[in-house]
Amino acid sequence: MLLVPPMKTLCMTAIASLTLAFPASAMDNALRAGLMKLDPQTRLEQRCDAEVLDRITHDDRKFKADRVVAYAFATPEMSADAIRSPGAAFRSKGQWYRLKFKCQTGPDHMEVLQLRYRIGDEIPEADWAKYNLYD
Repeated sequence: MLLVPPMKTLCMTAIASLTLAFPASAMDNALRAGLMKLDPQTRLEQRCDAEVLDRITHDDRKFKADRVVAYAFATPEMSADAIRSPGAAFRSKGQWYRLKFKCQTGPDHMEVLQLRYRIGDEIPEADWAKYNLYD
């Protein structure tokens, strides 16, 4: 379910280069194998990161999301099969935006069962270093 701007939100977790190389919609064997090598909590986080990037790009063609930092403005809350990131950020076309999302996966953290997100305001470049955001 897409919840649209201009509501401000927080930033997210840096996605591993593994998930950046393969979009979430293309859960091919290499991505699946790479994710299965991760510990369960990291797999949950990375799978949800990849899914939110894919959904943002798919749901609104003005974005081409390629990075997410889940912890930029607040620490994500983790449970056994879900992550809530009220203080995330994502990058699209060289610009950072506030983001919050909730993601629930199956027990193996490979299938995303539910994802809700809200895109917030653009983050001024002058603030990037303060929140560990980068080009």
